[in-house]
Amino acid sequence: MKDDGIIELFQSRDEKAIEMTAERYGRYCMQIAMNILHNEWDAEECVNDAYLRLWNSIPPARPKVLRAFLGRIVRNLSIDRHRSIHRAGYNSNLEVSLEGLMEELGDCIPSDDEVPGSVLEALPGLFDGFLEKETELNRKLFVGRYWHGYSMAVLAEGYGISEDAVDGRLRRIRERLRNYLEERGIRI
Repeated sequence: MKDDGIIELFQSRDEKAIEMTAERYGRYCMQIAMNILHNEWDAEECVNDAYLRLWNSIPPARPKVLRAFLGRIVRNLSIDRHRSIHRAGYNSNLEVSLEGLMEELGDCIPSDDEVPGSVLEALPGLFDGFLEKETELNRKLFVGRYWHGYSMAVLAEGYGISEDAVDGRLRRIRERLRNYLEERGIRI
């Protein structure tokens, strides 16, 4: 079943919507959650919570791209779970910590306490505009690293380049992103 059909099931409050979503996007959701949590049990919990949150969101929401809408829910729930685990002092098996990723991005994007909310709301659109100008490989590396949380080793293996090449590309992408945002009046 295509996304429009699944969304219609949600709109009509048909419980089959969850089943169809899980069938179509279950592996995708688990991949997102596992990349952040590296724990199957926690990842499954987040994915199940995401289905419930999706159920409660549609209606009134009517996402244009169900995959992206659901992926964002899973990612946010997984980050929240990771933070709560980390705060509680549990040992984290994360290959790439969220704090490490945010530290990497810290030189090119403002933190939420440094800028007004309207600027933070505009950042996703600015990221889209920036990434449109990048090469396909650079877009994939950036999204793989900062959205999916892939390690440099995983990215290097996946794209057949060295870890040093991945690191260098990401460093240059972050520099261009910082310049792009500064040109639009967002100072770090």
